[in-house]
This record gives sequence, C-alpha cells and structure tokens, in this order.
Amino acid sequence: MSTLSQQFDTWIRTSFVEINDELEALYWQQEDKANVQGVGDALKVELVEQGESYIRALLAEGNTDEGFEQAFDLLGNVGLYMAACRRHEITEPSRERCSPLQDASALAMHIGASIGVTPRFATAHLTTHNKAINGVYKRFTSHPAEKLFVDYNTRAILAYKRGAEALMKVHHLGISHPMSLDLLEQLKRALLDVIESNQTLFSRLDTDAFFYVVRPYYKPYRVGKEVYRGANAGDFAGINVIDMMLGLCPANDISYGQMLVEKFLYMMPEDQATLRECMRTPNLMDAFLQALEGPRGEWFDEAAKLFVQVCKLHGDTAIQHHNQLVDKYIAKPSQHMQQQHMDKVTASGPPLEVLLRDLSNLRDRRAAAKREDIYTRYDDLQRLRAALSGE
Repeated sequence: MSTLSQQFDTWIRTSFVEINDELEALYWQQEDKANVQGVGDALKVELVEQGESYIRALLAEGNTDEGFEQAFDLLGNVGLYMAACRRHEITEPSRERCSPLQDASALAMHIGASIGVTPRFATAHLTTHNKAINGVYKRFTSHPAEKLFVDYNTRAILAYKRGAEALMKVHHLGISHPMSLDLLEQLKRALLDVIESNQTLFSRLDTDAFFYVVRPYYKPYRVGKEVYRGANAGDFAGINVIDMMLGLCPANDISYGQMLVEKFLYMMPEDQATLRECMRTPNLMDAFLQALEGPRGEWFDEAAKLFVQVCKLHGDTAIQHHNQLVDKYIAKPSQHMQQQHMDKVTASGPPLEVLLRDLSNLRDRRAAAKREDIYTRYDDLQRLRAALSGE
C-alpha cells in the first residue's frame, strides 16, 4: 500500500468514523430522525474537505500497480467516503446530473474499470474483504447496531460460500457418489448456520437504529454521471450458486436472469467467474428427477432425502430473511416515515413496493412455493417427496 493510500485508510478508520458519529447523534435527537437537511453543516464541510484532500493526492499519484487487493481496498475507501456524502445528502442523485465529487468519481472509475468491478463500495468491502487492525474492521460509524449488522451478515455470507463450494463439487462426483452425501451434509450445516445468524439479527438488532443509522449508508449514489445502486447483502456468488445448483432458480428465467446480470459487477471477480461456471452447469434437481425414470439403486433414497432437506432449508433461509428481516427492518419502519423521505428508502433504487414484490417472488422461487404466476419447482419437489414416501 502506498503512503498516500495508507494515510487515507487511517483517516477512514478514525476521523471519518468520528465525523459520521457526530452527525448521527445530531440526527437522532430530532423528532424526524430521517431529516438531514440543515443539520451539522459544519461537520459536513469538514467531511468533504478532509476526504477530498486525500483523494486529490491519490488521483495525482495515479496507478501504482500494487495489485488487485490493494486497488480493491482503495476503491472501498473511496466508496465509503462517497456513500457517507450521499447519506448526509452532501450529494443527492435526484438533484444532480453529475456527482459533485469529481475527484472521487474519477478515482473510483479508474480503479473500478481497471479491476473489473463496479466503481463504488460493494458488500465485500465491509464483509469478506474488510481487514481488521487490532480487532477493528472498517465501518461507517461506531454504533453497535452497525457492528452487529456487519458481523452477522459476514457470518451468513461465509456460510453460504461454504455451502456453495460443497455443492459445486457434487456435480463433478455425481449424485450417486457416496462422497456427495458428505457434501450435501456440509451444505445442510452451512444453511443451518445462516438460519442461526439471521435469527440472532432478528432478536438483537435494534429496528430504529438499523433503519435510521445503518441503512442510509447503503443508498444509491452517483459516480460521475451514472447512478449505482447501493450495496446489497446478496452481492456474492454463493447464494446464487445454491439457487441454481439445487435447481430452484433457473438462470434462463427472465426475472432471475435479470437479477444475475445486474449484480455481476457488484461481486468480486472470482465470484463472477464462479457464477458464470454455475450458469453452464446442470442442476441437481433435474439429476434426481432423471434418476426416477430408471432403476434406482440403494443410494437413491438416502441421497434424495438429504437433497429434499437442503432444498427445504434453503427455502427456510429465504422465508426467514423476507418474513422477518425485510419486514421488521424495512417494510414496517417505512410505514412511520414522513412522506418526503419515502422515495429514498431502498438501497437498490426501485420504489419500496416494487422491491418488496421482487423480494417476495425471489423468496417463493427459493422456497419452491406453489405459485401460478411465476415458475417454481413445487411440483418437482412433490414428485421427489412422493417417491421417497412410496406413493
């Protein structure tokens, strides 16, 4: 890491957090906690000027060719700064045609284009690629709700990644291979870890603190002329690998395929490669259904039973996420928000009602729910269950 990059990183870990903390304390004291206009203006100027001084020097330094890891880390720091400016409405996409943070935009676009990712901070910057120093990793604020949110999102992401890695190996071995049982068991344990992580969030994360302090840093913002959606906890390949390898969500479904296309550049390059490989790989649901058509060996019942279990668990994680986390931390709090803030609620860009509809459809695909209006694997899973029960 260059000296300038190190200095900027130190600022992101210290003064940047302190300024955000001071602003959040001011917002929290108001009756309308979502209002940021005319509050803490001197602190906002301080944030912009301090950040721009580091970024201007880094832009002048140019590409130091220190490799992907250093470039990605620097992009994250620039992105955290731009996201904070968006949170405090120093920038606001609806009132701008181009980001006023010109140096930050130029640096972000330079790095993003050179390493093949979106030119803004992504989920990985705060989760799987967020280096801790003396036990503390990078955050926007020191609020305990943010730490809890990041901690348990990271745990869930790592669990999904473990499960996806095991599942990809089943394809190479075949569903009748005895080691495939071990791999499906690994996926089962990983999904149970996701459920446990989600449950901890549901029981411990304060709703108002998340809605008013944590969530606003994940809003869309402009880089140059383009608006990039906010970072999403699903911006990694693991969860989609499980979707597609289990056969619950086909890549050639127009809605699901659109989601994959939109998230590619928000993921790490290795995740992009994994997702492309998975999109070309036959799924296990079809393999088990094909096995029903011919003579079944002794392996079938045990393997199919475990496969049905992991499909159920994957659906359970989706139901839990939507029915507990999305409902508690996004849908219900937004009902009490003043109307002038409603168009700025979601991190992904579309209005809240559109986002909730899309998320409910994705939940039902993952859960293989019985639906007439969207494609799910409800009937196919019922066939497998019937075969196992001897019907």
